Amino acid sequence: MAPAIILIGGLFLIPVGQLIILSFDGFAEPSLQFYRQIMATESIHRIILTTLRITALTSIIAVVLAYIVAYALAHMGPRQRMLLLLCVLIPFWLSVLVRALSWLILLRNNGLVNSALLETGLIGSPLPLVRNETGVIIGMVHYLVPYAVFPIYAAMQSLDSRVFMAARSVGGRPWRVFFDVYLPLTVPSVLGAGLLVFVFGLGFFITPAILGGGRVVMLSEYVSISVLQTVRWGLAAALSVLLLVTTLALIALVRRFAGAGKLLGAAR
Repeated sequence: MAPAIILIGGLFLIPVGQLIILSFDGFAEPSLQFYRQIMATESIHRIILTTLRITALTSIIAVVLAYIVAYALAHMGPRQRMLLLLCVLIPFWLSVLVRALSWLILLRNNGLVNSALLETGLIGSPLPLVRNETGVIIGMVHYLVPYAVFPIYAAMQSLDSRVFMAARSVGGRPWRVFFDVYLPLTVPSVLGAGLLVFVFGLGFFITPAILGGGRVVMLSEYVSISVLQTVRWGLAAALSVLLLVTTLALIALVRRFAGAGKLLGAAR
């Protein structure tokens, strides 16, 4: 495996190393000017806070929905399970661009959602569902739910059913067994799924760009603008390094408190 590891490591570490060097304004005369610029620029602070807020909300909603889907998968018959898995996987296989454009068509003022609500009389005017944070969160949740479903489902599948039989045999009601036994055993997998979704959400670009309509700028889009339009490569590199460090810190933190095996959905 050594040649493959060296090849993959080189293809990853060399560009990351170049990115780090660029963030310090080159190797010859390194400086912290780009990092000081990040610390001093209020607009960048707002973009970072927007990114963290949207990603956190997306992660919470996606994990809650994923838990419901995973619980249903773990407690239904084989045919129903196969059908529900297809419902989860088919959107998962679609391009992120196709999904973002589909949500734009559905959520715009004259889209299917607003048209249906207007025809039923539930609203008097179209709801602002795109070109704002609401549309971005909807699109991101739709994309990220499958990433949370499978770790949680794997943990639920590995649980010993005799534990729940024992809890019921001593008089535990179904809701009590769920909250006192089932839910605590699946918390590590929920934490791991939440971390996975949060890490993916930090780097989202296409969905916020399309559904946000330029009004909701997240960090990845700002990095793209800095590279392609304003040509501030050093600033873009510094922001990318901060994003990488944040991601690695989150992974290390959760590994410390949850353990590597539980992060992968292995219940113990």
